[in-house]
Amino acid sequence: MTVRRAFALAGMGIVGVTVLLALFAPWITPHDPFAQNLEARMVPPFWLDGSSPQHLFGTDQLGRDYLSRLIYGARISMIIGVLVTVCSGVIGTSLGVAGGFFGGRVDAVVMFIITCRLAIPLILVALTVVSFVGSSFAVVVLTLGLLLWERFAVVARITTMQVCRLDYIAAARATGCSRTHILLREVLPNIAQHLIVVATLEVALAILLEAALSFLGLGVPSPLPSWGLMISEAKDYMYFSPWLIMIPGTALFVLVLGINLLGDGLQDWLGATRDA
Repeated sequence: MTVRRAFALAGMGIVGVTVLLALFAPWITPHDPFAQNLEARMVPPFWLDGSSPQHLFGTDQLGRDYLSRLIYGARISMIIGVLVTVCSGVIGTSLGVAGGFFGGRVDAVVMFIITCRLAIPLILVALTVVSFVGSSFAVVVLTLGLLLWERFAVVARITTMQVCRLDYIAAARATGCSRTHILLREVLPNIAQHLIVVATLEVALAILLEAALSFLGLGVPSPLPSWGLMISEAKDYMYFSPWLIMIPGTALFVLVLGINLLGDGLQDWLGATRDA
């Protein structure tokens, strides 16, 4: 087993475990993640003195079970990552395929739109929009989905232009196939493997941006257990109870690392499949 394959399997395992935790969170959490118990606040995790067997990862400043909130935080992160990627993927792929397939003025307009998007500072625009509209789950998803489509557009445009030069596209046109048929049956299936790799990167980026917005108080509103919000709520206690930041921070790091490792593995596997 090569090192890259081992890393890819590790990434697949991390993402798989996170998905399972997100799916079965209501059944596997030991406590209600929203229930407060001020008599049991700031209980340390099991590896520190003074821990409680009822709260393996301790409790936060309001006495909420940290393990339960961490598991529900995985659900929030994965849902936001997937929804944002679907939204941005539809927008970016549509623009990129249109530009690469039709060319000419359509491609010029698409390139102008992509250039305008790349000139916009992503995090500043997201902060501005959320601060004006108000923070909510839907606002965060829509804001990030409308801002993270440029990679899909660039990759879809380039790969569509490459595919359109191939012989089977010319044969499809010569036999009288409609543009819709060519796009849906010939072009999209042959660029899908590249878009899948881009999607993994976008999921990781969306999760990080949501955590950043939540840390600044403009992401998922409290009391939803977002990992970024958990870090934000714990920053006042970082000198006395650093584990309040370390636990969600480590979870966020491991998940993003796993998604990127999985994306690298998919790129290698899809590339090997294409060459074969």
